[in-house]
Amino acid sequence: MLINSLFMINETGDIFMEKHWKSVINRSICDYFFEAQKKATSLDDVPPVIATPHYYLVSIYRNKMYLVSVIQSEVPPLFVIEFLHRIMDIFTDYFGECNEVKIKEYYVIVYELLEEVLDSGFPLATESNVLKELIKPPGLIGSVVRAIKDESQIGTKMPSGQLSNVPWRRSGVKYLNNEIYFDLIEEISCIVDKQGTTVFSEITGNIQANSQLSGMPDLVMTFTNPRIIEDVSLHSCIRYRRWEAERVLAFIPPDGQFCLLTYHLTSSSSCPLPIYVTPQFSFGTGSGRMDIRVGPKQTMGKTIEDVELTITFSKDVGSVNYSASLGHARYDPSERIITWKIGKMDPQKYYALTGTVSVQGGSSAPESYPSIDVKFKIPSFTASGIKVSRLDIHNEKYKAFKGIKYMTKAGNYQIRS
Repeated sequence: MLINSLFMINETGDIFMEKHWKSVINRSICDYFFEAQKKATSLDDVPPVIATPHYYLVSIYRNKMYLVSVIQSEVPPLFVIEFLHRIMDIFTDYFGECNEVKIKEYYVIVYELLEEVLDSGFPLATESNVLKELIKPPGLIGSVVRAIKDESQIGTKMPSGQLSNVPWRRSGVKYLNNEIYFDLIEEISCIVDKQGTTVFSEITGNIQANSQLSGMPDLVMTFTNPRIIEDVSLHSCIRYRRWEAERVLAFIPPDGQFCLLTYHLTSSSSCPLPIYVTPQFSFGTGSGRMDIRVGPKQTMGKTIEDVELTITFSKDVGSVNYSASLGHARYDPSERIITWKIGKMDPQKYYALTGTVSVQGGSSAPESYPSIDVKFKIPSFTASGIKVSRLDIHNEKYKAFKGIKYMTKAGNYQIRS
């Protein structure tokens, strides 16, 4: 058996849902998880794998909730983590979003889905297209019709895709307007020291697709520079051998929304930082000054939007007086955090946050210098330079509309002072 039980826990530690596939495991097993949660520095810093005397707990944190699976035998933990994320993706596809409120609202459908995705603790049907033929998604009109006819949410026919060699796509798909859209999204994560030297940097990217194509189309996607794509995770629809040989994506797409692939770049030469932050802090007896400047760096002329800086001070810092040249800054004295919202950044303007800092107890310097977390996004830009050069559709005679958008945003982008 892979997964014996699954517990859903909110941020306050309440178990609001549980599912058992064989024998019922007492909720007290989650006490080991709660102990690890108390030791964690943040909500998403809980160890993903926790060993107990008789079980292993494998968990993920997403959308302000934890999914904690209980496993009796030793299995590859990444396999379980990927499966838990797949469950969250299925719930998101069914309900529009996946959070505690939605799960409580659709309790019955959630239980029915969990019955189908696992059989005796092993993954069975994890494709949304197959599940939607087994269990109908919630909807106001459909719910009213089923209530009048006294019908169940569960379908009466075997899903057609389950019996074919393309299980991720249902048969007989028809659209009046045939179109497919792709979003290539990259996240930059880095650590920059006070001298401005990049200590660590990486780019993680993914291609999200939304397919509304009739029939059984066969797609081929080519890139301008595919050789720089490393550490890829491909959707099961992609022909792996052709990717390995030609570096092209050949696939029959699932119907609807899906993640085509993810990739990971760690070479510092391919991780140009699009924004710079220069923090300066100087402390004397009981007080100090700060001067933080920020601006665009390498964006190929693209505009940086939704810029936000979070400056976190140590607990021995008292009051902070500050002034922002542009944007809006707010200080939270309980958390000792300044949130500086700049928004869209104009390269011709000057962005600076200056002020004074008082240190409790009259010390000459705080316990630790502030750290700065940066958030931003850059539309129509990829930090790695990866671009889609062509998308061909075969096996169908219609002309489909094809669109692709690019986006770069900040991941864990931290400046240390």
